[in-house]
Amino acid sequence: MSQPEAMPAGPVILDLSGPRLADEDRARLLHPLVGGVIHFARHYESPAQLRALNAEIRALRPELLIAVDHEGGRVQRFRDGFTAIPPMRTLGEQWDADPEGALAEAIRLGRVMADELTGHGVDFSFAPVLDLDHGGSTVIGNRAFHRDPVAAAQLAEALVAGMRGHGMASVGKHFPGHGYVRADSHLEVPVDERAFAAIEADDLIPFALLIEAGLDAVMPAHVIYPAVDAQPAGYSTRWLQDILRGRLGFDGMIFSDDLGMAGAHGAGDMLARADLALAAGCDMVLVCNDLPAADALLARWQVEPGPDLQRRVARMRVGAAA
Repeated sequence: MSQPEAMPAGPVILDLSGPRLADEDRARLLHPLVGGVIHFARHYESPAQLRALNAEIRALRPELLIAVDHEGGRVQRFRDGFTAIPPMRTLGEQWDADPEGALAEAIRLGRVMADELTGHGVDFSFAPVLDLDHGGSTVIGNRAFHRDPVAAAQLAEALVAGMRGHGMASVGKHFPGHGYVRADSHLEVPVDERAFAAIEADDLIPFALLIEAGLDAVMPAHVIYPAVDAQPAGYSTRWLQDILRGRLGFDGMIFSDDLGMAGAHGAGDMLARADLALAAGCDMVLVCNDLPAADALLARWQVEPGPDLQRRVARMRVGAAA
């Protein structure tokens, strides 16, 4: 059987209706605006089923990225048949007693994550979390490595080294730091009132150090930092173009966080959200858990993907980070 003709990946990443491709899923994935798939727990039944599902996606459109949130702890979509990855705070706790041992364990966990996901046809996980554990966040909590920015950065860099050594790209989130605010951006719009100087001296450090080490992608937070910009970071040219691209020199992929989250709703409907995210500097937008909204976006969005999108997509594929 001949391979399907490849077309450029588009700027939309969406999810599926279930653990097997339905006809409507195939139609969505063939839309030229689509560039990838994100899996959730409802897409998973067994290792064999996941391999078959991803193989069918690849056969339909080989250029699509296949991703998952598989960072460890409570955010691990595939469980039965996969190694349980602990929450990253466990590495921070180990760091306090044994830094060298914690770094070695971070590398090992990165290898395990990469080996298991790539072995089942997944290109990358949205990991590592680079938020700091300020102690009050309802959504970050033990997902963060540490309160200390240098410790968090070194542990994250070790995890990324393990991932990269086994062919998996890395995504640092949630820029410029979601760990200080208590509110959950899935449910409301968090506001971080700190001055830029305070954020730069603390929460930005892991992002800056990981970018120097070759971080492949970044996901911005649906958090407003009013001392910097009235828009959430994911809709902010100040954060994404002036600070992330300009001041920090980042040249990798910028993925929006899920545009279905409450923290993204202030921009209007899904079309307005996607427009604002791309205009701010995102390369790809995630539309999750709302297939009608995804269909409406695909039907109505008139957009020219950025000139660097294909290069950045290629960087996220299995093996490109090795």
